[in-house]
Order: sequence, then structure tokens, then C-alpha cells
Amino acid sequence: MTREASIVAAINDRKKAMLAQLRTLVEHESPSHDKSALDELATKLLDRWQGLGATTERIANPNGGDHIIARFNDNSTTQRGLVVGHFDTVWPIGTLENMSFAIDSDIVRGPGVYDMKASFVMAVTAIEVLAALDLPLPRPITFLWTSDEEIGSVTSRALIETEARDVAYALVVEPPLGSGALKTARKGTGVLQLNVEGVAAHAGVEPEKGRSAITELAHQILAVNKLARPEVGTTINVGLISGGSAANVVPAHASATVDVRISTMAEATRIEAAMKQLTPVTPGVKLEVTGRIKRPPMERTAAVAELFERAKPLASRLGLNLTEGSTGGASDGNFTAAIGVATLDGLGSPGAGAHASHEHILVSGMLERTALLALLLLEL
Repeated sequence: MTREASIVAAINDRKKAMLAQLRTLVEHESPSHDKSALDELATKLLDRWQGLGATTERIANPNGGDHIIARFNDNSTTQRGLVVGHFDTVWPIGTLENMSFAIDSDIVRGPGVYDMKASFVMAVTAIEVLAALDLPLPRPITFLWTSDEEIGSVTSRALIETEARDVAYALVVEPPLGSGALKTARKGTGVLQLNVEGVAAHAGVEPEKGRSAITELAHQILAVNKLARPEVGTTINVGLISGGSAANVVPAHASATVDVRISTMAEATRIEAAMKQLTPVTPGVKLEVTGRIKRPPMERTAAVAELFERAKPLASRLGLNLTEGSTGGASDGNFTAAIGVATLDGLGSPGAGAHASHEHILVSGMLERTALLALLLLEL
């Protein structure tokens, strides 16, 4: 039996155990803003890593759930590899009452099963199988699992960037594209706030003394929309607006929240500068722009492309035809790629329905991608 066949067989033998672990994780609800639930789950995850012989670390986080790290071969001087995931979900406590964990043939449903609790089961199983088959890791591996990816990685970004410095590669076990393709490019994201301060006046008695913040905001929305360059991946969406106090008052205040998606850092710089340079159309009105591009884009650099090309033949040895693509959504892979690390994203289980009521994974896909992850850890 080939080494690849041994890995596949050992993973398939653990199918029942993997599904049992997955049920435990899914049924432990862990919304991003619930520190108590997140910390309790972090303890369970650390226990699992420690049972596999990892050197573990718990990163205290007073502003959210604690983050966890598991290290293997930590005494080696060889350059490390990094695997990144998260254990928070978008689902509030109580979601299980109407969206319970369920297995239907090859489909497993439940809140967070796809994004991305199946990925933790895959990661620990890959390490377990390699150890059971006496296949030593060629380099130290750090597994970093964070608690706030779904809300922007505000408390974990610095940790991710610190752990990613000087690593040989970063593997991100987010779900793949709908086709099963890995993600070798992601858009960067940002939210900017446009605030307008006008002058209030009675709309019937002396409207000429007013300066409408809402009218000015309308002008500025049109100007902001013109900043989009979809041909190079830059999109703009004014998703929220507010303003005014009453129908018979010339509005003194108005604001808009702008979602920005960019494919390159050059575009991020252009958009931020252009937003800051917006000028009022209405005399006597003031503008203020706050916010920034928070997640840099994951660009398909030469290093990213090379890593994908190294992964393709490994996948083919497992009978998998690995493809690649890009997405408008962001992940923690944006941070690792932005500091120059060769990053491969979308290595989680195939399925569908992230953040939706039909969220699910495919059991067969989870088993295949676990074998791929194990082989990547063994060969890269």
C-alpha cells in the first residue's frame, strides 16, 4: 500500500469518530461576541491538541474569546509552517433549536459546520493519522485558532501577523469556493463612514437659512459610487444611510456607511485618499470621513502561485483535481499574504451555505480534504 493510500485508509477508518467530534463542536454554540461560550470551547480545543502531544498556548483576550495555539516539533530549528483557522461563528446562542446538527447520508448540517468547525476536526485528524502511521512532520507546525474572525479579527490580527512572520507557508482552512477550488486571491475589505453636518432650519418658515445635510449626502453618494473600478476588482457599496430629525426640519445631520472591496493595495490607497479628499457641494456644509481598509487584499503573488503549483501534484496523488479561484470575501489569509507569506486558502471541507440556514458540508469532501491537508503537512 502506498503512503497516500495508507493516509486515506486511516482517515476513512476515523470517519465515525470525526463525525462525533464534529457534533460536539457544532453543538457547542460559539458566537463571536459571547466570551463565555468561546472560552469554554477554547478549553475543549486545547484539550484535544494536548491529547495529540502538542505544546499549547492560550492567548488571554479581555475583549473577546481567548485565542489558542498548538505547536508540533517546536524544538526543531527548521522554518515553521502555519495553519490558521477560527472557532467563532455568526450564529447566536439558541440557533440549534431550529437548525440542529443532522447527518443525512453524505451531508452534515448545522450552524458553523461549514464555516468552519469541520476544519478543526480535519486538522486534528490529519496530525493524529500522521502520528499513527509514524510519518514525521518535516518541519515545526503551528496551528493558530482564533475567536473573532467573523467580526474582523480585531483582537487577533496582530497575533496572526506575529505567528506568520518567517514561516515557510500559511495554510488557511476556510471553506473552498463552491466548485471546491482553493482560494489564491481574496479581496481586501474596509468600511468607511461619511458624516455630513449641515444647518437646521424650519422647512416652511425659513428654509433658505438651512443647509440640508441629506441633499449634500446625496451628492457625495454619487461621487463615492464613481470611485468604483469593477474592471480591476474595486467595488463600492453605500449600504446604510441615516439623517434628519423631522419632515418639517431642514436636516442638520446625515451619514452613510460605505463598504469597499479591493483586489490590490494600490487600489486601497487610492480609495482611502479619494474619500478623504471629498469636498462639499453645498456652501456652509462640513464633511468628515472616518474608517479605513481593515483587511488588506490577498493578492495572487508569485509565492502564492508557486505554493498552489506545489499542492496540485500532491492532490493528484490522492486522485483529486485541484483548481484555484478568487473571491470577494476576506479571511485571515489576507493578513498572512499581505506580509509576504506564501498562502493557500480554502482548504476546508467542501459544502455550502456559509452564514445561511442551509449550511452544510459533504462527508466525502471532508475526508478527502483531510487527506490533502495531511499530505501537505508531510510534503511541504
